Amino acid sequence: MIHGPGNKGNLNLLYNVIKKGIPYPLGAFEIKRSFTSIDNLNFVITQLVEKEIPSGTYNVADDEHVSTNEFIAIMADVLGRPNRTCKLNKSFLHFCARIGTLLHLPLNTMRLQKLTESYVVSNNKLKQALGITQMPVSAREGLRKTLGSFGK
Repeated sequence: MIHGPGNKGNLNLLYNVIKKGIPYPLGAFEIKRSFTSIDNLNFVITQLVEKEIPSGTYNVADDEHVSTNEFIAIMADVLGRPNRTCKLNKSFLHFCARIGTLLHLPLNTMRLQKLTESYVVSNNKLKQALGITQMPVSAREGLRKTLGSFGK
């Protein structure tokens, strides 16, 4: 996911849930995500224009993968709110999702799987091609900048 000040979409939805003090119910799952800050994306685009690199497929991502639980904690900190992450029993959530599938409810097995899967990519090939060891903006720094823009 690419994020930056003025970001729209699912990030904003989650931000508003945390802002209202609604507990995040999927804390029992260790969900890792790759993010890319707009600052790192701009850096990569500039580098691609200035340097010649071998053609190929490259993943643009921040260096660190952030778990959803870490992300919720960062969000709560930016908002100055307590971190309300619930660790509901995974078996219970899977049971509820199976019932949701049978009854055609919003929480179903497919949606729970999408919400709890990790989406992680490596940016090592890109960094090697660009001749750098790390991206200019850390994942946490980029997320804080994005989240800080939501309150403005």
